[in-house]
Amino acid sequence: MKIHFVSRYYTRWNAQKGAFNMKKYIALTLALLMSLSLMACGSKTDNGSTDADGSGDQEGSNTLVLGTSADYAPFEFMYADESGTMQYAGIDISAAQYIADEMGKKLQIENMSFDYLLTSLAKGDYDIVMAAMEATPERLASADFSDPYYTDIPPMILVKADNAAQYATLADFDGKSVGAQAATTKETVVTDQLPGANLVSLSLVTDLVNELVYGKVDAVVLDGAVAQEYAETNPDLAIAPASSELGEAQPYCIAVAKGDPKGLLPAINEAIAKMQSENKLADFITAANELSGKAVDVSADDSAA
Repeated sequence: MKIHFVSRYYTRWNAQKGAFNMKKYIALTLALLMSLSLMACGSKTDNGSTDADGSGDQEGSNTLVLGTSADYAPFEFMYADESGTMQYAGIDISAAQYIADEMGKKLQIENMSFDYLLTSLAKGDYDIVMAAMEATPERLASADFSDPYYTDIPPMILVKADNAAQYATLADFDGKSVGAQAATTKETVVTDQLPGANLVSLSLVTDLVNELVYGKVDAVVLDGAVAQEYAETNPDLAIAPASSELGEAQPYCIAVAKGDPKGLLPAINEAIAKMQSENKLADFITAANELSGKAVDVSADDSAA
């Protein structure tokens, strides 16, 4: 099997005038830059909260910092509201907001490509990670996870609509280029269940789908709801019949730093239990589906207001 990884910033002074001393000029400039930097640090989330510190939750902090990869509608994505301002939305975003509210904290959202989320979590950049993430043995080695909060429908294979019928069985993907998001369990689906295919890994799902649309890959393996979303909003794409042969979906969990040094898991699990007892996820799914048609392609460096 071939595996391809595509990765993805003198002035001349008139001494006779003596109006400014160079050291004084530098000091004033630095002071101005520091002021501007502090003003720019506040990051406004989709729920209107702001925070001047991009680091993770500190003891006594009133902010819960969420790391996510906002390229995965209907779970996490970005859209432009009526004023043209970019906002975060999705099932995971709504669930994170609910949990933050239950914990008495403001939610701050940070966007990053999926394959770097757990590394940044371990460094303390975030308090939690929610990104339609399964608690696999490999991930459990570097992070701790909450109780499950949602289980999606089984994974599916997205293909071009005009040749979907030719993919009746998984064996029909032998020799084909099949995409999967880097560092996700969908890579494992390709290597384990489509062993004759050539895996193409990219950091962003939006890039993978573009590769499919333009014929650079033959198929993309995605979580079921995500694949359906693309098929329903793009008439040129469809679900391959062979998708029915793929395995069952695994539940999604919330990641925290290994050892839960900030003691977040008890409150998170309590909020998850309450969220499920109130059937809030049904509301979150409805809201996400209503907005997902407005989802825009973003890079991991983009952020909402």
